[in-house]
Amino acid sequence: MASGVAGCTSVSYYAQSIEGHVEIMAARRNVGRLIRDPSTPEALRAKLTSASAIRRFATDELALPDNSSYRSYVDVGRDNVTFAVFAAPQFSLTPITWCFPVFGCVPYRGYFSQKSAAESAAELQRQGLDVYVSGVTAYSTLGWFSDPLLNTMLRQDDTYIASLVFHELAHQKIYVNNDSAFNEAFAVAVETSGVRKWLRATGNRAGLRRYEANRKRNADFLGLISKTRDELRQVYGSPRAPEQMAAAKTATIDRLRMRYRHMRDTRWAGYRGYDAWFNSPINNAKLAATAVYGEQVPAFLRLFDLCSGDYPRFYASVRRMGALPAAKRAQALKAAATCD
Repeated sequence: MASGVAGCTSVSYYAQSIEGHVEIMAARRNVGRLIRDPSTPEALRAKLTSASAIRRFATDELALPDNSSYRSYVDVGRDNVTFAVFAAPQFSLTPITWCFPVFGCVPYRGYFSQKSAAESAAELQRQGLDVYVSGVTAYSTLGWFSDPLLNTMLRQDDTYIASLVFHELAHQKIYVNNDSAFNEAFAVAVETSGVRKWLRATGNRAGLRRYEANRKRNADFLGLISKTRDELRQVYGSPRAPEQMAAAKTATIDRLRMRYRHMRDTRWAGYRGYDAWFNSPINNAKLAATAVYGEQVPAFLRLFDLCSGDYPRFYASVRRMGALPAAKRAQALKAAATCD
């Protein structure tokens, strides 16, 4: 179980994974009972009622697993359930990976304790690596356990709840060992198409407009990241001295921030939702983490359209690609001309 939550082989690491996960599993409370319980706060009852309907929609309309996941609830007493630590070399965009049995290799370590995550990050920094720590609101055990709804998943609107439930259940549907970019982009594609379908089905036209506007801004954001990654690859592939390479790296990241501010103040009409990301440190680890979740999403959404929005056909096509050798998988996804 511990290997499903994290990717380090040390005994202490597995211990914190087991302890954190078991604590959550032991605290689960049935969603239906909480909704019926008169002592449940009205705000929580409303959130759980929405989440319950979203969970049914995931199975009935998106062909996602019909199991006990997200039919229970836990308040973990904090804003993030885990903390992911990403690392990359000073002059490389290839993230460090950690491997474990059953679930393969992933480009992060996950911690239930923010203090433990900070200590791990500090140790990696002492090794000369770029490090990025991100709070996580939901995680999946890929169907090995009955994953609960968490208070961290309910802190925004119903669209946010739907996106998390659809995303995490997608990981239970298809997961390819050792290919986080494939897995995350697939889950984001299911999340995106699913949220669109759910908003249309519930007649939430205003919510759909907001969601599409957010998706466009996210695409713009990922475009900025992609351009910067291309520029950094050229820097890291050049025969410069380390001092010159470090200076070029800093200048490239400064240009990224400048481009963002220009886009924010013009194309986005002052929308500041990404300010926190750009105002905090940016390094190779942070850029790599962002790319894992975004670069292949357009290709998966195009494949979904090729499958005429038919989820079972789409999943079958993704499974075939997932069975290909790693070197051919991304290429097959990009080159797909039909669903079958």
